[in-house]
Amino acid sequence: MADPKGFMTTPRENPTRRPVDLRLMDWREVYEDFPRASLESQAGRCMNCGIPFCHQGCPLGNLIPEWNDLVHRQDWREAIERLHATNNFPEFTGTLCPAPCESACVLAINDDAVAIKQIEVEIIDRAWDEGWVPPQTPTTKTGKKVAVVGSGPAGLAAAQQLTRVGHDVVVFERADRIGGLMRYGIPEFKMEKSRLDRRLEQMVAEGTHFRASVDVGTDVTVEQLRAGYDAVVLAGGATAWRDLPADGRDAEGVHQAMEFLPWANHVQQGDLDAPPISAEGKDVVIIGGGDTGADCLGTSHRQGARSVTQLEIMPTPPEHRTENMPWPTYPMVYRVSSAHEEGGERLFSVNTAEFVKDADGKLTGIRIVEVKRGDSGFEPVEGTERELPAQLVLLAMGFVGPEKGRLLTDLEVELDERGNVARDDGYMSSADGVFVAGDIGRGQSLIVWAISEGRAAAAGVDTYLTGRTVLPRPIDPTDRQIG
Repeated sequence: MADPKGFMTTPRENPTRRPVDLRLMDWREVYEDFPRASLESQAGRCMNCGIPFCHQGCPLGNLIPEWNDLVHRQDWREAIERLHATNNFPEFTGTLCPAPCESACVLAINDDAVAIKQIEVEIIDRAWDEGWVPPQTPTTKTGKKVAVVGSGPAGLAAAQQLTRVGHDVVVFERADRIGGLMRYGIPEFKMEKSRLDRRLEQMVAEGTHFRASVDVGTDVTVEQLRAGYDAVVLAGGATAWRDLPADGRDAEGVHQAMEFLPWANHVQQGDLDAPPISAEGKDVVIIGGGDTGADCLGTSHRQGARSVTQLEIMPTPPEHRTENMPWPTYPMVYRVSSAHEEGGERLFSVNTAEFVKDADGKLTGIRIVEVKRGDSGFEPVEGTERELPAQLVLLAMGFVGPEKGRLLTDLEVELDERGNVARDDGYMSSADGVFVAGDIGRGQSLIVWAISEGRAAAAGVDTYLTGRTVLPRPIDPTDRQIG
């Protein structure tokens, strides 16, 4: 504990967001550079608790007090070593994770938590700048081949772990580029794709092979997959989206969030001059108040929407923890993301009654009604129905599990009671040699859980192939703590 009084003498300092009018002119990340000296002072706020509850809040078990202390002591080189000991991709979690570790910080009981997430991303950013993230090539090869299906954070984590212990790993991705939703779901202003690309370059140098534009189950059959590989890791995510079967759902102009967001990423990649689904000049309504809805909000702002309204069926969250959200659980409180700061209106306790369309079937508006909780769920409040103008509606209501396509059918894997792919304590499915990592087995969750499960599944695969493993012991796949 480098500064035993740091938590008393140093207030929390957050990174500054670039001015709204400037950042809406580009797609760069919204935060300005954080001074190194200030960050070292922030790391000194860590109390190095006897029982560090931040570990309980982090599914990766990140050694948070250790690298906080190292940053405060200006030993950044050792800090990245401790960070990489538990987390393959701190640049991903440092930009995208909602930081349940901070909610579990002991200091957060009666003060502002340590700025763990900011310290994390600053460690890895400096490590890249200093050349401290070299490829880690295996010293020996096992001769075993592993196929990883899906290139999101779970698939990449599993692939990197397995490559480093000497297996020949091929990652399959049905999109035209590697990265899963980090590539074509997360907007550039939330995480610039240069972060992803430089990590992929490292993985290629380590020996991982990537095959994009391959739909496993169709382009590569299950028979070919089983014949060509000694083990398979399913890491395809929970990509079956939740729909809203209200009247008028077939109106032209109603789209799923994941039909809308990827086009903006394609434009930023230079594939297109303009997206085929755009918010430009339109009244936009986003149904869903979570992170995906906020991504749609920020994207709509940058595309030049005339107005944006975000709807949420749940009531307005409280500003602070309540007795139903005790520390160290992740509190469902009112949050203002960078996208919310940029404009738009947020409406809570409302439900969609109808999508309004004209004679040509084009969307013109959306009819909503206020709701309250009743004995049978949400009930409409009489006399509150009204119509909002809308030429574009985006459904951002989450995902209901993995797609039940040919891959899962032909593999004949069992599903659990929630419709996800079932797995045992070693992350293996009911099909011998077929392992499961991330949302495809867990259900929609956080990026930090995806990386954690990718690492755990890799340990299961390595044990299956060699009879032992030097990789970190798998976590319990049924664990559903924070997140």
